[in-house]
Amino acid sequence: MHHDRPDWTPPPADPEQPAQVRRILRLFQPYRGRLALVGLLVAASSLVSVASPFLLREILDTAIPQGRTGLLSLLALGMIAAAVVNGVFGVLQTLISTTVGQRVMHDLRASVYDRLQRMPLAFFTRTRTGEVQSRIANDIGGMQATVTSTATSLVSNLTSVVATVVAMLALDWRLTAVSLLLLPVFVWISRRVGQERKKITSQRQKQMAAMAAMVTESLSVSGILLGRTMGRSDSLTQAFTKESERLVGLEVRSDMAGRWRMSTIGVVMAAMPALIYWAAGFALHVGGPGISLGTLVAFVSLQQALFRPAISLLATGVQMQTSVALFQRIFEYLDLPVDIAEPEQPVRLERVRGDVRFENVTFAYGAQGSGEEPRAVLSDIELTVPAGGSLAVVGPTGSGKSTLSYLVPRLYDVVGGRVLIDGVDVRDFDFDTLARAVGVVSQETYLFHASVADNLRFAKPDATDEEIVAAAEAAQIHDHIASLPDGYDTLVGERGYRFSGGEKQRLAIARTILRDPPILILDEATSALDTRTEHAVQQAIDALSEGRTTITIAHRLSTIRDADQIVFLDRGRVAERGTHQELLDSDSHYAALIRRDAHVAVS
Repeated sequence: MHHDRPDWTPPPADPEQPAQVRRILRLFQPYRGRLALVGLLVAASSLVSVASPFLLREILDTAIPQGRTGLLSLLALGMIAAAVVNGVFGVLQTLISTTVGQRVMHDLRASVYDRLQRMPLAFFTRTRTGEVQSRIANDIGGMQATVTSTATSLVSNLTSVVATVVAMLALDWRLTAVSLLLLPVFVWISRRVGQERKKITSQRQKQMAAMAAMVTESLSVSGILLGRTMGRSDSLTQAFTKESERLVGLEVRSDMAGRWRMSTIGVVMAAMPALIYWAAGFALHVGGPGISLGTLVAFVSLQQALFRPAISLLATGVQMQTSVALFQRIFEYLDLPVDIAEPEQPVRLERVRGDVRFENVTFAYGAQGSGEEPRAVLSDIELTVPAGGSLAVVGPTGSGKSTLSYLVPRLYDVVGGRVLIDGVDVRDFDFDTLARAVGVVSQETYLFHASVADNLRFAKPDATDEEIVAAAEAAQIHDHIASLPDGYDTLVGERGYRFSGGEKQRLAIARTILRDPPILILDEATSALDTRTEHAVQQAIDALSEGRTTITIAHRLSTIRDADQIVFLDRGRVAERGTHQELLDSDSHYAALIRRDAHVAVS
């Protein structure tokens, strides 16, 4: 295979990189006091390290030749003391820098999680769960070495290099010039290696995110059920194997990128003592100024001491360039626009009556920073539900029924018009008031992998055992829970698969009863249940709805006959409204739906 260009060419300089580096440095700003202490320890450690070669020179040039055993003992003890002090300083540096690094990682994880918690529902409908998990786990985890040790390593090695070079100059400037001759070449090589690894790291993290998404989807309870019932377990395994193979290639490329170049630097550095001895001997041979044995050994000792921090400094530069790719992925999430946010001066209500009003409401998906083309779902909706009243919303699939109900708890924000609770725009409430005011029971009940009691307490963390039992009794699920081997301590299981659909719905209703909201959204809460189970759940819903403002999204029309007001939505607009009997008498959309429902029931 022929190439018209080299295997790799460095990417163009990123004009945003200096700004990103400044942003990364700002992450450490809250801990600048501890970092200053690390800097002092590093400086002290570097000075102590540089002192040892000078002590060695005195031993070789003075103490041993002159037979001064007292001075020899003192100098030897000084070298031992320097090693002990360095060890203590090193442990303290590691402790402080690791603590700071872990705090920075904690801050990043918490910031990303907080930002994701405030993202609109639309973000999660278009983002794979595994991708989100990968950003928090893999990307931030991949930065651990950088944030825990890089700052200290950078300061430590830079200080050591400067102090060592100064000491080398003090010993002999000519040998120092020979030692530092190739340093600019080494710096240039390390920068190229860093650019190469940064590019590969970005690809590797994307591949890890793809694998995490595949694992999350295919190894969940739902994924396993689907894979086995469709006979796709083997093909899923093969697909995962291919994804893993791609990651292997990227990991090898990442580890090997620039490895030969960096090894060349190491070989040259290791050969420097031989070059120093040769230069000293050659200078003496041609009649140049002589260099004492002690000076030569001390200089080589310093030169060897320079080797470790210089290589480490170059490697740190490479690691920092690589880590920028990880920080970029984290900053992408931190920079996501929060479309649904609290106002600066939110309205807080201790008690909500429950009046709900839709004023000329318009909504379109893709209109809230998703980058998608706006798609109109609701247009010119005018509805009023008085406190304690009930509204049922019916209509064909895709008519906007669920979307309408999601506007009340502000899972989405309207594009035009207003949704009001007790005369206040829902966008003006603080989130706590809105969460206390509106409860939602949907068709898909989500239960955590925790005990029954913990799942119920999610609605009210301070609920007593008596309140939990009372809520379960009202939801007609207490007897079933009591019959379980561990009662309310029974582990629910992943996504509630230890419970039937009707039992999960009644647990969700008990959870909402504990929350005790004045406004209740029932989003097709019984549509996935059989008739017998639906009857039991409907009794629990009737108990829950008592005295509350209720908006019911109906699939089975038998559940909404007694609603104060029924609205028929068609293509996002109110086509009909009235009571059950009024709409039957009009013999239009609703009546046709009733007849079809009755026909299906008979069939």
